Amino acid sequence: MKIGLLGFGSMGRTHLYSVRNIPFFFNGEYNIEVASVCTAHLDKARDTATRFSIPNYTDNEDDIIYNSEIDIIDVCTPNIYHYNTVKKAILAGKHVYCEKPLAVTYEQARELATLAKEKGVICGIVFNNRFLSPILKAKELVENDKLGKIISFSIKYLHSSALDTNKNAGWKQDRDICGGGTFFDLGPHVVDLIYYLCGEFDEVMGKAQIAYPERKGVDGSTWQTNADEAFYMLATLKNGAHGTIEVSKITTGANDDLRFEIHGEKGSIMFDLMQPNYLELYDATVKDGDYGTRGYKTIECVNRYPSPAGIFPGQKAPIGWLRGHIGSYFEFIKSVFENKQFSPSLDDGAYVQKILERATISSKENRWIKI
Repeated sequence: MKIGLLGFGSMGRTHLYSVRNIPFFFNGEYNIEVASVCTAHLDKARDTATRFSIPNYTDNEDDIIYNSEIDIIDVCTPNIYHYNTVKKAILAGKHVYCEKPLAVTYEQARELATLAKEKGVICGIVFNNRFLSPILKAKELVENDKLGKIISFSIKYLHSSALDTNKNAGWKQDRDICGGGTFFDLGPHVVDLIYYLCGEFDEVMGKAQIAYPERKGVDGSTWQTNADEAFYMLATLKNGAHGTIEVSKITTGANDDLRFEIHGEKGSIMFDLMQPNYLELYDATVKDGDYGTRGYKTIECVNRYPSPAGIFPGQKAPIGWLRGHIGSYFEFIKSVFENKQFSPSLDDGAYVQKILERATISSKENRWIKI
């Protein structure tokens, strides 16, 4: 199958890397190729195609979407363009692999999810953290009732990238392009992980923060910050669990710090993306001894994946951030070849969009919002 790659920023590069590395990490006869790349500027598209040996290039996405030889459209463009691009691709009968967020409004996202079902194409949203081995282990523990009833959770995704006000703002800091801000950029990942591991949301209370109202804009001139630099959320889930969600790009000392704790009646789990090879488990069902027996156990997840994965570079080898993207892309390709729904689906993307939207309304109106 041939893939048309739309956008070649950091995520476009990541997706190309993932496609080309799938044969190393997975057994399977899946013949796939990134056959064309589209960027906003033709010279960049030409340079990208030359450097990465991509057969075709263009600055017009329609050249790829309406090309009968292209089977899959991979969307790595800025958020505000997702809706129109994905809609055109679905209507053209293409399978779609779309970076998060699916759209900038829940109404748009819901429409795309419904349309994908009607047209019978396989579509997926990129929630790559689901495919890290510790997250898959966490999912297994929750589903096997090792934690029991979920009582509480906390999750944070922290960056330091927006602390320097003398640095030109990027498009992800501009509401007119990103659709939101830090919450629309980092928020989908953490909202999805709580949804994936703990269940559906019932009620949210959000609070946006702009710590630096004035900074340099994209063009270097003085600019009024128009999107949140950090966002804080309280949430209750349908299962009764209570928790907190925090995303920030103004956290001093942070790198790519995604951390969570989930606490249940029988046990607890902890994860830190900066230590991606391990999951911490506390088993409260273990009988305590006179001098102590209980405690958090470090589970070595590393590259331990069931077949057909885990073959390279070996199950004891450490994993990293890119491994989640490779796993996500493989499962999507596998779903397309087998003509079965991919998870996370556009329904999942739309659900996460609903939570983002409700929390944003909550921040503006300073009240709890039911989901």
